Amino acid sequence: MLKDGKILVGVGEQEAYILPAMANRHGLIAGATGTGKTITLKVMAESFSALGVPVFLADVKGDLSGCCKSGETNSSLEKRLTKLGIDPATFPYTRFPVRFWDVYGEGGHPVRTTVSEMGASLLSRLLNLTEVQSGVLSIVFRIADDKGWLLTDLKDLRAMVSYVAEHASDFITEYGNVSRQSAGGKRFRIR
Repeated sequence: MLKDGKILVGVGEQEAYILPAMANRHGLIAGATGTGKTITLKVMAESFSALGVPVFLADVKGDLSGCCKSGETNSSLEKRLTKLGIDPATFPYTRFPVRFWDVYGEGGHPVRTTVSEMGASLLSRLLNLTEVQSGVLSIVFRIADDKGWLLTDLKDLRAMVSYVAEHASDFITEYGNVSRQSAGGKRFRIR
């Protein structure tokens, strides 16, 4: 939240700010679950956006997507604002410009990267794969890497999954078991 031209990120014994002129430095937000890391990141992103700074967030879980709508008051938020010394009646509920990136290029700005650069872990999360399917995808990526084959787009990935499923017996001793059922499962189908 902007306060007197500074970004208010927390209040303890005293208020903690980020000075915009010093914001070109490296930083780290760390802490246990539930300690406010995501909220701190959201406050920083919204504040930089309010200052006119374009912000890029890689938000795989979708925790920050609400920035595109104006917030609404509730009793717990009002208590928190009061604790921070902010009058809830004057708190601005603001929406911020958001452009979603889309791995399929259908519902948002298309991601301009190769499938190989994204990697098996990120794609497994984006495709909401099961643990077994994630394992198969990891094997597919390892085989492609070992053969020096670049997976440029989802069409290449589909072809590579089919290739590995068809030649699974050739790869079992070096990479592990890949069954046709795992590679061709309903949720594994890549559009």
